[in-house]
Amino acid sequence: MQSTKSSADNSGTAAEQYNGFTAEERAAMKEHAQEQKKAAERRGSSRAEKEAAAERDVLAKIAEMPEADRVLAERIHDIVKTAAPDLTPKLWYGMPAYARDGKILCHFQSAQKFKSRYATLGFSDQAALDDGAMWPIAYALTELTAADEQRISALVKKAVG
Repeated sequence: MQSTKSSADNSGTAAEQYNGFTAEERAAMKEHAQEQKKAAERRGSSRAEKEAAAERDVLAKIAEMPEADRVLAERIHDIVKTAAPDLTPKLWYGMPAYARDGKILCHFQSAQKFKSRYATLGFSDQAALDDGAMWPIAYALTELTAADEQRISALVKKAVG
């Protein structure tokens, strides 16, 4: 006996059909392409002009975040700028990030970005956080206490090396 269900009814769940990147991942890749295009358009500018424009982009992205993420991102931005003033703020896949010599050292990912239950502060392999054979490179953030801010400042200083 033949089934009367349509092919749409037999399509399975989203998890069963997953075949590539999520909508959020595709959006992040599009943002990265736009960031690269902006960087190319700024090629004739002075280094100071490029850095100022990149920081404006970061602050604009932070301003777009939902309040809970925005508060965290603003504090992270201030902490990183104070702890490591030589790092350059820039967008990285649509996230506020901080670079040295063009290479990302750390970044803030809002909870909204990939529909996570918490924001994260992440560090790249460029960060000098090595501690034995295993160490954390990302931290979940739900709020920031004074002690948390001190710890983040110390991590950023260590990451810069």
